[in-house]
Amino acid sequence: MSKLNWGMVGGGAGSQIGPAHRLGAGLDGAFAFTAGALDHVPDAGRAYARTLGIAPDRAYGDWREMLEGERGRDDRVDLVTVATPNATHYEITKAFLEAGFHVLCEKPMTMTVEEGEEIVRTARATGRICAVNYGYSGYSLVRHMRAMVARGDLGRVRLVVAEFAHGHHANAADADNPRVRWRYDPAQAGVSAQFADCGIHALHMASFVTGQEVASLSADFVSCIESRTLEDDAMVNFRMDGGAVGRLWTSSVAIGRQHGLTLQVFGETGGLRWAQEQPNQLYWTPLGGRVQTIERGEAGLSPEADRASRVTIGHAEGMPLAFANIYADLAEIIRAEKEGRSPVPAADLYPRAEDGLRSMAAVHGAVASASRQGAWVDARPPMFRTP
Repeated sequence: MSKLNWGMVGGGAGSQIGPAHRLGAGLDGAFAFTAGALDHVPDAGRAYARTLGIAPDRAYGDWREMLEGERGRDDRVDLVTVATPNATHYEITKAFLEAGFHVLCEKPMTMTVEEGEEIVRTARATGRICAVNYGYSGYSLVRHMRAMVARGDLGRVRLVVAEFAHGHHANAADADNPRVRWRYDPAQAGVSAQFADCGIHALHMASFVTGQEVASLSADFVSCIESRTLEDDAMVNFRMDGGAVGRLWTSSVAIGRQHGLTLQVFGETGGLRWAQEQPNQLYWTPLGGRVQTIERGEAGLSPEADRASRVTIGHAEGMPLAFANIYADLAEIIRAEKEGRSPVPAADLYPRAEDGLRSMAAVHGAVASASRQGAWVDARPPMFRTP
């Protein structure tokens, strides 16, 4: 089976996220890395692309050159990953969708709700995939949590508790470090810092696992380091459209916390707990029963979990393998389209433009709520609100 062609915009030398995408895209041998515009400095991007094995004529100086170079090729890329600074996501993603390319965009998908709605409309009109890299939804046991909720193991879900808290920006003396400062600068980060950067991962996870969407929320934002314009700690209470209530804490000043993405789901007949730093164990407690440890890779898990598990039980799987599951989903769908068949059902779990839009609506809703002392606000995008 021939490989699909894959290209990347951004993610160049020194990028934090670029290597994870390259590992994820290449893990199953489904994609060949054939084109890239990897740096905002054209010559640097071309040079780095060549060190990664990209042919000189497909090592582009910027995304516009890549778009024009690829659109007329018979062997053009099947999927484009956008891993550039946040403010550029909308323009690049929209342009590639309109040119007929499938796109995987880093989060946040856009900076505004209006841009997010336009991306959703564009993806629907063109019939192209627009996926958003909520990569933690690719973990095997996260997908098993979703399956357990869907088949009724927990009964009706009552409560979701999500966290994404770390302490890597807690040093006030580091506030002028350019690698930190931009995250709290509205001109570069937008209306929110910590919630838009990390909190939306936890919020998406809550929706992904429960199958419910956030309908309304109440937020409290604070800048613990007073020189920061945007928040470095946030608490968000939310209510979901299926009746569950949620509590979300996200922070960048929680000294001692390293990554801190955790999810707990409590239903009528049981509860689940999962932590990204120990992703190979899921803790399940049935009502009136003992805590049970579910191990990734063990027998008897859901098809969704089995498909997303890559190495034998007892061996650690991490973030690049979770990313690889997103790429595997997209490869299966793209191949099915090319071959005129239906993709396997489990390939439909990838996060899409609608999820990116909902996240941006939640960000702007939380900002509005925090500015009004925690007033409850509608967290739904306007295009998804019923009259």
